Amino acid sequence: MSAPLLNCDMGESFGNWRLGLDDQAMPYVDCANIACGFHASDPDVMRRTVILARDNGVRIGAHPGYPDLAGFGRRSMACSPEEVENLMLYQIGALEAMCRAEGTRVSYVKPHGALYNDMAGNHDLLRAAMRAVARYDRSLPLLVMSTADPAPARALAEEMGVTLWFETFADRAYDARGHLVSRRQPGAVHHDREVIVAQAVALAKGEPLTASDGSELRLPADTLCVHGDNAESVAAVQAIRDAFRQLVDA
Repeated sequence: MSAPLLNCDMGESFGNWRLGLDDQAMPYVDCANIACGFHASDPDVMRRTVILARDNGVRIGAHPGYPDLAGFGRRSMACSPEEVENLMLYQIGALEAMCRAEGTRVSYVKPHGALYNDMAGNHDLLRAAMRAVARYDRSLPLLVMSTADPAPARALAEEMGVTLWFETFADRAYDARGHLVSRRQPGAVHHDREVIVAQAVALAKGEPLTASDGSELRLPADTLCVHGDNAESVAAVQAIRDAFRQLVDA
């Protein structure tokens, strides 16, 4: 069997402010979601991260967000669909410039933070994101949140001629609809490595998860988001990679 691609948010440092253990996590992931300057990163960080991904044979994805450096892109903004389309195009193009300078390219797009969450609940914003990808390069997959009912997103993607990768999370709790439990709620984030790896393996095998209300939840999983912002999370990424190798070899 094939396992979901492991993707990780990268390049989120800014100036003298450092975030993430990118150099430690990069060898274990398939895809690097590189911040494009709106919610985090700067030109120097972007280029360094592109080089790190290229040298490790990791696919590079644009990680565009709302223009919210102070809030790390985690605050919703009253952007129109046209503004969302344009801010995504702007950021994808900025990262593409760094990629071209280093002999590589942007391979997919994953919106960040509040923009990503807003797209999941707002059909017009989701359409705008798809339109941005289609007008930039229709061959690029767009990462969207996997839910219990992926049919509406699939139908819109077919209409727009865009490829979707449904994304899941190993370290987050889900509600019965397949939405992430708010970080404000207790138990929303898993910290135990064994729990994280077990959820990753269940998603890879298509097995049901237990939602926050106790019900069974099945989610399509083309790609799995992992984190590399501390030593424990990097260890979890390594453990997930090892578990996935065993699945593929089985």
